Amino acid sequence: VALDNLGTFKPQGLANIVWAFAKMEASHPPLFEKVAYHIVALDQLRAFKPQELTNIVWAFVKAEASHPAVLDKVADHIVALDHLGTFNPQDLANTVWAFAKMEVSNAPLFEKVADHTVALDNLGAFKPQGLANIVWAYTKAEVSHPPLFEKVANHIVALDNLGAFKPQNFANTLWAFAKADISHPAIFEKVGDHIVA
Repeated sequence: VALDNLGTFKPQGLANIVWAFAKMEASHPPLFEKVAYHIVALDQLRAFKPQELTNIVWAFVKAEASHPAVLDKVADHIVALDHLGTFNPQDLANTVWAFAKMEVSNAPLFEKVADHTVALDNLGAFKPQGLANIVWAYTKAEVSHPPLFEKVANHIVALDNLGAFKPQNFANTLWAFAKADISHPAIFEKVGDHIVA
């Protein structure tokens, strides 16, 4: 029996379904289309937790299911929030990564995420991939936010050890700085010293 609508699904259920399809590379465009129309038709997204929103936009990108209205709906919701305190670092990084990957540079969303990240006491909760993804996303989306890059660079430079960073993390981070033409010699020196050590 086909579901006429997805109203019986809770937000976590919707997020988990599209995430699972995308994760397993199980192509099903009609499913993504139905979920997209359902999400766009909702009055608001307050019932969705940050991770659910992140998983949805990630899934649409990973599945190559282009539905800009879904991204717009999620971006508008995030921008309208009073704060992003309930978003963990992975939520923040993956959300802007997804928008950049889909070549959607929603300036208000990127500004809100960058301002929130810069205002954090420190970036210790960010994993190396999250740091790389966030600066990569801003560069890819062509959204300039020098204070964000400064915060990320200063954090990396201050680390005692870069052993948790994978080669791709270094490559994406330094590519982002170079492509965005953000000068921060200390991060290049720190990474260079680590690589040749």
